Amino acid sequence: MLIDGKWTEDWQPVQAKDEKGGFVRQTSSFRNWVTPDGSAGPTGTDGFAAQAGRYHLYVALICPWASRTLIGRVLKGLETVIDISVVEPALTKQGWQFGDYPGATDDPVNGARYMHEIYTRADPHFTGRATVPVLWDKQTGTIVNNESSDILRMMNDGFGDLASNSIDLYPANRREEIDAFNARIYPALNNGVYRTGFATTQVAYEEGFADVFGCLDWVEAELDGKPFLFADHPTEADIRLFVTLVRFDVAYHGIFKCNLRRLSDYANLSAFCRRMLDWPGIAETVSFDHIKRGYYSIETLNPTRIVPLGPALEELF
Repeated sequence: MLIDGKWTEDWQPVQAKDEKGGFVRQTSSFRNWVTPDGSAGPTGTDGFAAQAGRYHLYVALICPWASRTLIGRVLKGLETVIDISVVEPALTKQGWQFGDYPGATDDPVNGARYMHEIYTRADPHFTGRATVPVLWDKQTGTIVNNESSDILRMMNDGFGDLASNSIDLYPANRREEIDAFNARIYPALNNGVYRTGFATTQVAYEEGFADVFGCLDWVEAELDGKPFLFADHPTEADIRLFVTLVRFDVAYHGIFKCNLRRLSDYANLSAFCRRMLDWPGIAETVSFDHIKRGYYSIETLNPTRIVPLGPALEELF
């Protein structure tokens, strides 16, 4: 963890907890937006104009939050507009690390070894965890945004004509429904699996566990007879749902003790994941190897760091 820009404490999965021993997630610190003309977005300041090659995206393939942005980048055709760096899957004592693990990269922009160095380049006095994703501005040498929901929405409309208009991830006529869905699944499912896995008391664990499976049951019913949630193509709601579901059986069911049912026990949710994986470009953002190696590297949950051999992606969906 960084305190006033200095690495002072080995990485731990739980930085803060509530009075019940429940996991509390760190609030994102950088909330500027890329916009077509460089004007200010919903939060932050102006000055970040859409330009090809100006921005760099730092991600981890293990991380569902980072994977949201990777999927948005692919679906909006921004692969040649925004380049990326991928950290190694195993979390080190200094957090995310760049390297030569298969599927990972180095950092060609800043030459950093650890992700926390990116944060101190942006803010020499930063205090907190160095999380992914991070959208970096090469022109000004700073972090634009490290909130995945913001970056995903920027992928949809922040890059203007540089992005493909073949798919709208946030259609105007469904925004109220999408926002309501996002607000419901975030605490119960997206963050619920973490509240379950990182709980430090039985009470907190059971509350998270109940929320996770209550939400899965609800979404299973919501998807009945529908290919996607709010359109005939994926929207940001589908992306936010998918990144948690695709990790469920391979990680959360085991390492996070979310083991009442497997995702494969839900017919509609499993079929939905298959449709998402079949959508051009999405499967390339999913690495079961990185996911397993990453989650099972968390020493407090798995002291031996033994990584399970199964299941394989093709066996689940």
